[in-house]
This record gives sequence, structure tokens and C-alpha cells, in this order.
Amino acid sequence: MAKTPLFTPVLIGGCFILLISFGVRGAMGVFQIPIAEDFGWARSEFSLALAIQNLAWGIGQPIFGAIAEKIGDRKAIVMGIALYVGGMVLSTLATTPLEHQFLQFAVGMGVAGTGFGVILAIIGRASSDENRSMSLAIASATGSVGLIIGPPAAEALLQVMSWQGVFLVFSGLILMMLLVLPLLRTPQTASKAQLEEAMAPVLRRAFRDPSYILIFVGFFSCGYQLGFLTSHFPAMVTEMCGPIQPGSVLDGLGISTTSALGALSLSMIGLTNIAGTLAAGWAGSRFQKKNLLAAIYMGRTLVGAAFILTPITPETVVLFSAAMGALWLATVPLTSGLVAHIYGLRYMGTLYGIVFFSHQLGSFLGIWLGGALYDQTGDYTLVWWIGVAVGLFSAIVHLPIREKPLPAQPA
Repeated sequence: MAKTPLFTPVLIGGCFILLISFGVRGAMGVFQIPIAEDFGWARSEFSLALAIQNLAWGIGQPIFGAIAEKIGDRKAIVMGIALYVGGMVLSTLATTPLEHQFLQFAVGMGVAGTGFGVILAIIGRASSDENRSMSLAIASATGSVGLIIGPPAAEALLQVMSWQGVFLVFSGLILMMLLVLPLLRTPQTASKAQLEEAMAPVLRRAFRDPSYILIFVGFFSCGYQLGFLTSHFPAMVTEMCGPIQPGSVLDGLGISTTSALGALSLSMIGLTNIAGTLAAGWAGSRFQKKNLLAAIYMGRTLVGAAFILTPITPETVVLFSAAMGALWLATVPLTSGLVAHIYGLRYMGTLYGIVFFSHQLGSFLGIWLGGALYDQTGDYTLVWWIGVAVGLFSAIVHLPIREKPLPAQPA
């Protein structure tokens, strides 16, 4: 039997959408200071807008997963693009915190329609059993490529135009997702029993399964850490990092300010995450995914604790970004693959979307607390230690998961 190719039109099209979706989303933290300074807001105001964006992303993920499974993947993506562009364009006209917070809800729903929940489900269904773990890893790593490109692109554009102008440029990029929709024609690879099974029994069975609850709870810390870092780490580096010394390696690369280093840190996280996520995809087809996830969360805990316990210098920022990047989105192919492995492919989008809601609850808390505690304490130390603690919690709760497929039950 001929081996099924890894790089299919579905994978290529899905990666293109994730590249743009997460490139724009990943750059939002760069706008923390420009927008706050433009309107004279406290840090918590735009932080709350980004927190609401992440919460909307979590709310929208199972909704868009269900829409895709009921009326079609591409229709769900078009709806997501419309919300994404609408929220970005209208944000350029917003002048109050409440307006920004409302419109970032629309942006978050747009990210849900063009993000992991819908796209990974499409790719998972289109992949063969032997390629699925690596296909999901490649798609997840592509989100990191967006993270490499997005923040420095936003930083560069802010040097020549207003933040409103950058939002409009990004809106044009989001519309380009429409060009690859014809590639997303998904062959059906679910089993006959899975195809005949109704959604309600699948959801009931998952909700009664302790392993599903543990996956749901464990994904919370991933969202907390990623949400906080994406939204606040550039500002944290700008304000808390020691100066870049003239003649240093960073200075030689043209990174002479801590604000530029803050944007670079997110790009470095994205760069090293490509290798980490692909490694997770390779390992996920050979070892138990729950154990790999526990190891990743423990690694994050140790890296986060080591960073905050040492003086924050340009060198430690670079080292932290490289180490955290290797563990960044490595959880996504393993978590989505674990859901598909245990509960099947038919409703993978909805089931993973529900789990992803926990991730976005964590993101909401990490982003909101980052701004709120910063305004109260003047730095990010306390919210950072909370992230270390929840990472340790996630490492522990993944260990009891039963990594065994549940048989489908036709309606």
C-alpha cells in the first residue's frame, strides 16, 4: 500500500490561515503601550480588552467547531474572517475602553473561526493515522511562524504609521485567508460508527469521563501562561529589563532598546517553538501524550521560576524566550491529538473546542490579572508566580488520564 503523503492541500491551506490568524493575534501585545498612551488609559483598560478577546476566542471555539461540523468547515471560516476583519476595522474608530472591549470580543470570535479548533479538526480528519500527530504539529508550528513575523512587523509599522493604520493593514492580511478556502476540501476519514454517532451522546460520554475533565482542567494553565506572555511580556521587558549595553551582540543586531527587545522576545519564542512543536508531534506518535504533556508543563514551571528568581537582563530575556518557546505550542498537537485519540474524529472540533475554552479562561485571567496587578503593585512579579503555580498544577493533573480510545456508539 502506498504511503499517504504528509503535505496535502488541506494541510497547506490550513497552515496559511493559521499563519495569518496567529500572526495578527500574536502582535496584539505590542499595542499595549501605544494605545494606553494614546488615550491616557491605565494599563488595565486595554488589558481587559485583550482578556475579553481571549475569552471570546474560548467561547467561540466550540461554537465554531459545531458550526463547521453541522454546515461545513469553509462556511465557518468565512464567518470567522468576517468577525475578525469587522472587529479590527471598527477598533480603529473606537475611543473608549468599553468600545475597545466590545470590539475585541468580535476579534476573539474571529480568531475562534480561523484558529486551532476549526483548522486542526479539518487537518485531523484529512490526515491518515500515521501522519495525524505530525500534521497537527506542523499546523501548530505554523502558528509560531506567525508569532515570529507578527510582533516585529507591528513594531516596524508603528514606526511609520499610527496603531489604527497597522490595524487596517492587518485587516487586509486577514482577508487573504479567503484565497485558500478552495484547498480545504476534506476527505472523510472517520469510521462508519463515528459517522453514525450523534453529537449529544458523544458530549455526554465525554463529560462523564474523568479523563476529559482532567484534559479540560489541565489546559487552563497553558492559556494563562500564553495569554499573559503574549499580552504583557513586551511591556514587562520594556520596563523591567536592564539596559542593552552598547557593543553587545543584541546591539550589533540592531536591538538597542528594551521595547525592541520585547517584540523580539515574542519572535524568539515563536522561532524556538517551531522545533519544540514538531518534536512534540514526532514524540506524540511514539509515546503517551499525557506523559509528554506533564513533562512540558513541568518544564514551563521550572523555566518560569528560574527567570523570575534571577535579575532580568537582556541575556536572561533571550534565554527565557528560547526555553519557553520550545515548550510554547507543543501542548496543542498533543492535547488535540489526545482528544481525537480517545473520543474519535467525528466531533473532534467541538470536543477540542470545549477543552480550548478552559485554555481561554486561563488566557482571560492571565491577561486581566497582568494589567490589574500591575496597576496595584507596579510590576508583574505576583502574576508571574501565579503562572508558575498553575503550570505545576497542570503537570500533576495530566498523569492520571487514561489514554485509551472510547468505542463509538451509533445512534
